[in-house]
Amino acid sequence: MSDTPSSLLLRSHFETLTRVSQVLSRSLDFHHSLREVLRTLEITGHLSRGMISVVDPGVGDLFVHAVHGLEYDEFRSVRYQPGEGLVGTILEERQTLALPRLGDAPRFLDRLGLYDRELPFIAVPISVGGTLQGVLAVQPDDPDDGLLQERVHFVEILANLIGQSVRLSLDTGHKPPIEARDPLRRSARQRPGLANLVGQSVAMLRIFEQIRMVAKWPTTVLIRGETGTGKELVANAIHDHSPRARGPYVRLNCASLPENLLESELFGHEKGAFTGAVNSRKGRFEIADGGTLFLDEIGEISSAFQAKLLRVLQEGELERVGGDRTLKLDVRLIAATHRDLESAVDTGDFREDLYYRLNVMPIFIPPLRERLEDLPKIAKHLLDRLGGIQRRPLRLTAGAQRRLTQHHWPGNVRELENCLERAAVMSDSGEIDADLIRIDQSRERSSRRSPTSPTPAVPAVPRAGVREAGDGIEPGGEQSERERVIAALEQAGWVQARAARLLGMTPRQIAYRVQILNIEVKQI
Repeated sequence: MSDTPSSLLLRSHFETLTRVSQVLSRSLDFHHSLREVLRTLEITGHLSRGMISVVDPGVGDLFVHAVHGLEYDEFRSVRYQPGEGLVGTILEERQTLALPRLGDAPRFLDRLGLYDRELPFIAVPISVGGTLQGVLAVQPDDPDDGLLQERVHFVEILANLIGQSVRLSLDTGHKPPIEARDPLRRSARQRPGLANLVGQSVAMLRIFEQIRMVAKWPTTVLIRGETGTGKELVANAIHDHSPRARGPYVRLNCASLPENLLESELFGHEKGAFTGAVNSRKGRFEIADGGTLFLDEIGEISSAFQAKLLRVLQEGELERVGGDRTLKLDVRLIAATHRDLESAVDTGDFREDLYYRLNVMPIFIPPLRERLEDLPKIAKHLLDRLGGIQRRPLRLTAGAQRRLTQHHWPGNVRELENCLERAAVMSDSGEIDADLIRIDQSRERSSRRSPTSPTPAVPAVPRAGVREAGDGIEPGGEQSERERVIAALEQAGWVQARAARLLGMTPRQIAYRVQILNIEVKQI
């Protein structure tokens, strides 16, 4: 007997409540928890455009506290007086509001330009001990299907859960979200380097903190990470937020030039130093004097050139090719690589002394598959940029977001950008649905592992009809991926860390797969 729409909805609500409870219980950061709750509602609860407003006890009105899909600066000034708009009506009447179609409500203000007038709208009070503390507002993904009251009851349960977190926050005094308190983030709109770094995961918050710490000093930085993770963006941010920000910022990809040209490009040359050297020329080190030099793909330089570079880093001086005059320079070096330099040192392909000279302050950027919680915000950032190029608004549907989170992303953010640009080109209306998300599965099957995890994965022994561990998720193939993860969990005795090793994933990655694929973890 097939499941009814009502039973499917009930099952979805139960799973979502479980995840929301986990989000609220595992973090003491109230602001981060609410953002995670709204994100969970959109991805797994099919409730989009979530907004949480909180009562200002000193004034008595509502201020918008968290909105899924918007930056803090976009809603921080929005407030509602009692009776003002639909949200203000909740503040005045203390009653749940449910509309089958939002466009039929004359009191709808649409201050944020967020909501779809053709979809239902649900807003419920967040109360603690009989006292109104805030309002939770959401929109179902689809037009009214006759189950609006079931969804209303579900949102009321969510509001009760959130109310406990609101009370804890107000007991300790309201503080603005992290983005508003963090001067580094606050300056991001004026400083393009950090504006392009998007994410709120623990890993990205750690990177923001590392950028803040290292930017103040002329320390050499080595940025590690797979191709496409944004190593150059981190280098840009370090320079932009350093005392050298007004000095030159010079970049060079070491893998793009042969050794003889690389030496001339970096150190410069004198007239007649070699055939074709008709004039003297400054090198990148000279040009970067007083500023920053960023060397990408540092792991690709030859052993002979490594020795020359080491001397420059140790002594802070160089001679141009064909010259005998020593130049004293003040250059801050930032290097980046996707290679496993530790293994290269062990095999003799990379000098150990140069490795230690470069690895003074390492910053590791995790691959996108290990921080999928950042994906919705990264996708929005990329679409905003694409929309500016195409001169039209672009938007991902909830189904498209779920489709994106099911991919392994071996090409990381660069692959995501290509995928979204392709989808935007194919969208006539600017709305990107799941059927426009086309992903190259062959790249996922042959993806490289992280440079800090060179050990090859051990594939799980598949059951009949289950794809092998190296296979990717085919379009519309969520069920086969689900079976693959379940097979690994069963083989590992439902210990997620063991299953992750069988699939060649990290524990965080498989935990996210368990969540988005609605897998009920058995207790053994």
